[in-house]
Amino acid sequence: MERRIREPYVRCDGRGGNLISPLPYWMEHLKEFASSSQSLKALFPEGGFALQGLSNLFGVPGIALAFYATAKKANKKKVLALIVPGVITAVLAGITEPFDYTFLFIAPVLFFVHAVLAAILATTSYALGVVGDMGGGLIEIITKNWIPMAANHWQIYVIQVGVGLAFILIYFLVFRFLILKFDFKTPGRADEEVTMFTKADYKEKKQEDGHEDDLYHDQALGFLEAFGGAENIENVNNCATRLRVSVKDENQVQNDDAFKAWGAHGVIRNNKYFQVIVGLNVPQVRESFDKLVEENEK
Repeated sequence: MERRIREPYVRCDGRGGNLISPLPYWMEHLKEFASSSQSLKALFPEGGFALQGLSNLFGVPGIALAFYATAKKANKKKVLALIVPGVITAVLAGITEPFDYTFLFIAPVLFFVHAVLAAILATTSYALGVVGDMGGGLIEIITKNWIPMAANHWQIYVIQVGVGLAFILIYFLVFRFLILKFDFKTPGRADEEVTMFTKADYKEKKQEDGHEDDLYHDQALGFLEAFGGAENIENVNNCATRLRVSVKDENQVQNDDAFKAWGAHGVIRNNKYFQVIVGLNVPQVRESFDKLVEENEK
């Protein structure tokens, strides 16, 4: 199969090297990909690294169904009224904060399970040929993928939806089992008011736990453990959205799933240099990360 010589979108990584970002390349070549009869995976294999939005589209509905199914009978209507707006927002816009902070507030292990299932969903979809710019919600996925690609690549999106529907069921069964097995007090299962939690609720909980200025303590701790512990850290800094870390021994650093379990959107590796894609809250995460490293040195 003929392969084109690409001139991908690049930008400086802060160390004199370049990082390749697949998403601008996708948008720049959208018409070319849409008119081609070759498989999208052959045309744009890098697109397998931009499927985070699939968990918003198919994972969150499965989680919501598990919340509803495990709620007490008297609370089911309240739970339904609570989760429907959250599901709509997550599916359409890719905003999942109410579910994320509910996990962190009630049972952080559910956040980890969500991250693992999301990774399996993305990997399965990619293995079956699904690629593209799918990092957000349904609106973004439709406008950047389904509509422009439908004429020549509709079969891929049928596969995508089929896999997604299967994962809604998988999410539902896994979360229902865990909630019942460990009696997690998800919405509607506790005696108190039926509610989902926000960032403010989580921050208040951190204050009660002694981390009053450290909302991102758990996330930073998860990243630190994934890097092999404080003793493996050589240097730390950050840019607008990424935590940049150099380590002493790259072999001690865990795989990408360990970082994604704590909210990372991806990891870029270059020998002993790593960039964890965190988002706009990276300064707070970096501050917590520094504190944890300093505490270990004392």
